[in-house]
Amino acid sequence: MFIPLRDDNSLKSIAFPYVNVSLIVLNIIVFILEVGVGDQSVVASFGVTPSVLLGTGSLVSPDGTLTEGINIAASPTLITYMFLHADVFHLAGNMLFLWVFGDNVEDAMGHVRYLVFYLACGVFAGLTHSWMVPDSTLPLIGASGAVAGVIAAYLMLHPRVNVWVLAFKFIPLRISAGLALGIWIALQVIMIALADVGPTAWWAHIGGLIAGAVLIVFMRRPGVRLFDRDLSLA
Repeated sequence: MFIPLRDDNSLKSIAFPYVNVSLIVLNIIVFILEVGVGDQSVVASFGVTPSVLLGTGSLVSPDGTLTEGINIAASPTLITYMFLHADVFHLAGNMLFLWVFGDNVEDAMGHVRYLVFYLACGVFAGLTHSWMVPDSTLPLIGASGAVAGVIAAYLMLHPRVNVWVLAFKFIPLRISAGLALGIWIALQVIMIALADVGPTAWWAHIGGLIAGAVLIVFMRRPGVRLFDRDLSLA
């Protein structure tokens, strides 16, 4: 419904969002390589496949013993999946949200903690998706879960900041982040309630949102206030 363009929110603690920009560049590079290879085995190998990750059947280890539960060999895909994308529109949408909102979340945390935060949100998103559809054999790819964590953190930090968006893809509006991101989050919940799974991993978005909302409370810099309380004091 809303396509974010930019926010009225300058950086306060860091000079430049090195980690956020690096994540965007890395996602673009990986997508170029993914398209260049042009082999669906890349998605199968590096995406998160719930039935493989969770080991819904018995797994045979190299020494011939049977194990059950999470497939340790598949666990690295909880990191790699978030750097793959289905097409250029999938990539562009995720990177646009990350560009607009990620720098301020990095500003609130610092570079290293932001990187840990981003990856943790992506991992929890992948796990949530897998827990909800444990028998699925379709690989999950995309940064949407990690970006959902960034969106939740931004909403917790700056709900009153104004954001320029395109409504319905072509109407420019300047509205509060709380409204823009709140509607986006509500849409994710509605799609889950309607059980409209389709090609979109809605549960991964929910998992990322939960992780982001919880982690920002503990990972923000000392003195960084939630919910734009500094604006209220001003």
